[in-house]
Amino acid sequence: MHLKVADLRRATDFYRDVLGFDIVLYGPDEVGFDAAWLSAGGYHHHVALNTFESEGATPPPPGHTGLYHFAVLYPDRLELAKAVKRVLDHGHSLGGTQDDGASVSVFLSDPDGNGLELYYDRPRERWTDERGKPFFERPRRFDPDDLLEDLGSA
Repeated sequence: MHLKVADLRRATDFYRDVLGFDIVLYGPDEVGFDAAWLSAGGYHHHVALNTFESEGATPPPPGHTGLYHFAVLYPDRLELAKAVKRVLDHGHSLGGTQDDGASVSVFLSDPDGNGLELYYDRPRERWTDERGKPFFERPRRFDPDDLLEDLGSA
């Protein structure tokens, strides 16, 4: 994912400190221009940020085309709970929650208004039929405190 952002430091801090990505390269000295590359698990980059055409800009207004959201997959429920706790501890709010039987998701926006879905998938055998075809339940909201309770047992 390569995102245009208004403030490179603010966006980098969010993706590093709140979502837990590692900075791979940052700024003109390392990248060669005002950009940052961030990664999870040592990959060269999962998220790239730049201010090429967007420094100081505002998010697009509602009702315009653009990114709806992008999804960040966590390996399990506990790691998702840790991420949600970091989001809340840093003063960000959640835009919603959803459980469709296959995935458990929380939604929020980054500081530039880009939509994010943080989620984990339940084990595949819980959301596929005997032929391996996926099936989903009607999406329902859940209380994020239920997710955070898992941190007490960690």
